[in-house]
Amino acid sequence: MMAELKYSLALSSVYLWIGFVCAISFMEAWLKFRAPGVTMPIGLGIGRLVFSTLNKVEWIFAIAIIVNLLLSKEAVFSQGNLLFLLPLLVLGIQTLFLLPALDRRAELYIQQQPTPPSNLHMYYVAAEVVKVTSLFIFSIKLFK
Repeated sequence: MMAELKYSLALSSVYLWIGFVCAISFMEAWLKFRAPGVTMPIGLGIGRLVFSTLNKVEWIFAIAIIVNLLLSKEAVFSQGNLLFLLPLLVLGIQTLFLLPALDRRAELYIQQQPTPPSNLHMYYVAAEVVKVTSLFIFSIKLFK
């Protein structure tokens, strides 16, 4: 007899979310610059489009997880779900601050304007690591 999985939508959303972030942030983001003919401005233009779209998809996954938690009659922001709050917070910071700032820097570079050194990319990568790690640990909690 198979056990019923209470959080099937949340689990599938978590693992798809992790997969999207890993494939794009940890692979596509730097590999595109190694392709023949891809200049820095072209790569930055592609990156702006891809990361803007990824951000929207991440919000869809986050909403799907929230809906599944609500439908399971569990408090979305309970102590057991604290690890889900962390990726939500990171996603909010990325949406409101990091992505717009990175987008402005990319546009300056594309327009051949001066772009002073910045640690924004490192902050973004660190945020992605925190997000993926907390989502994975949260997924383990969903199996219990």
